[in-house]
Amino acid sequence: MNITIENIILIGSVLLLISILAGKTSYRFGVPTLLLFLTIGMLAGSDGIGGIYFDNPRIAQFIGVVSLNFILFSGGLDTNWQSVKPVLREGIALSTLGVLLTAVGLGYFVYLVTDFGLYESLLLGAIVSSTDAAAVFSILRGKNLALKKNLRPTLELESGSNDPMAYVLTIAFLTLVQFPEKNILSVLPMFFMQMAIGGGAGFLFGKLSKVMINRIKLDFEGLYPVLTIALMFITFSATDFIGGNGFLAIYICSVYLGNQNLIHKKTIMRMFDGLAWLMQIVLFLTLGLLVFPTQIVPYMGIGLLISLVLIFVARPLAVFISLMPFRMKLRRRFYISWVGLRGAVPIVFATYPLLAGIEKANIIFNIVFFVSLTSVLIQGSTLSIVAKWLHVGLPESAKPLSPTDELLSEHPKAIMKEITIGESCPATGEKIVNLNFPKKAIIAMIVRDGNYITPNGLTEIKANDKLVVLTDKPEILEKVYASLSLSKSEALDGIED
Repeated sequence: MNITIENIILIGSVLLLISILAGKTSYRFGVPTLLLFLTIGMLAGSDGIGGIYFDNPRIAQFIGVVSLNFILFSGGLDTNWQSVKPVLREGIALSTLGVLLTAVGLGYFVYLVTDFGLYESLLLGAIVSSTDAAAVFSILRGKNLALKKNLRPTLELESGSNDPMAYVLTIAFLTLVQFPEKNILSVLPMFFMQMAIGGGAGFLFGKLSKVMINRIKLDFEGLYPVLTIALMFITFSATDFIGGNGFLAIYICSVYLGNQNLIHKKTIMRMFDGLAWLMQIVLFLTLGLLVFPTQIVPYMGIGLLISLVLIFVARPLAVFISLMPFRMKLRRRFYISWVGLRGAVPIVFATYPLLAGIEKANIIFNIVFFVSLTSVLIQGSTLSIVAKWLHVGLPESAKPLSPTDELLSEHPKAIMKEITIGESCPATGEKIVNLNFPKKAIIAMIVRDGNYITPNGLTEIKANDKLVVLTDKPEILEKVYASLSLSKSEALDGIED
């Protein structure tokens, strides 16, 4: 068959359709969808029944970097700062010290049991040192797994913020493999520069992005997600250009934006949620196509040994040491250790040695692929079971609702309040997006001159408007009044159900 653009689109769309349909039923059998996407890619490849030959690490790396932008940005948008704030120190400890200890511990083991040099062993350890954001986000949210206390925010914060550390370690040890005359101290300045610039740039781009999204008046609602995508890529590429870590920058930027009042925020978040799923499928399919299963077979034994040491020794030790300064029950530490999922990110990072052309690059890639495969299979398919064993999961009836669900559900009963805006009200002339309106309250409708208006972030409050406000708790109304610069006595009595 001649390979044409039309054929590429046909093959890609068929693989995408198969992945979606297969993923729909995969959880019935306890198989994570991401593992299924990888398997479909492998079956479609040159060693599988599809016979599609794909051996271009550079294209795979490009697709991986673009996909990770969307996955991390979407995960950041969904991160609730109020949930993350109490576990910020634990999350940072896991995503920095935890990653470093995992890389060094596993790397030293690889050095002891293989013929790899020290730096090559540490490079392999660095590549698989971080938990995979795509795997953690999709499995936790796909299973709607509810966990006690602050476990879930801790896990999502770690998985979203530890890729930058693993990336810097990968580049550092790759440099040492290529230039063995250098020492570890010589790469420390690069590490601190990448993290510092990445963190600062992410916060600054977040503030800039908020201003641009809220102040640029676009004629179509659908353009706001497009604007956000452009800002996301600018954040990543500009940060990388000035020597910072782009992955850290887009995660911090997206966490900031996700906790601000934005115009058409729901549209933006829904769009990114869909794009993140698309990117996960495309990424795993691409990496599945890139690997040659027949080349993995000779390394399955050592790959399985490394994977088991990572799951049962290196990761738990790193977690326990990282969390020593914090008070946390033992079973929660064990569960955090178990949710050390490796997925697409290590495989993407494994393409860097391939492109650098180091001697053992192919061996490293095949071992990393097998480690990721076994991690998603063993850990990803048992998250719910282990949560029950360790008694860290919540019963179905206790699963937390989203703010929207809470407002619309019968328990607790929603409160509706009609608030009239006087001519002297400071909120007159302000856009809703600028009101700092509480997140657990919504302006469901505005009555203006006898007409009913469904508001959005761009809607401007006018004198004599009647705002129909929905919330779930009486105390939230106090915050509503504060955002409108009204005292409770100034707000006219409304309707309460």
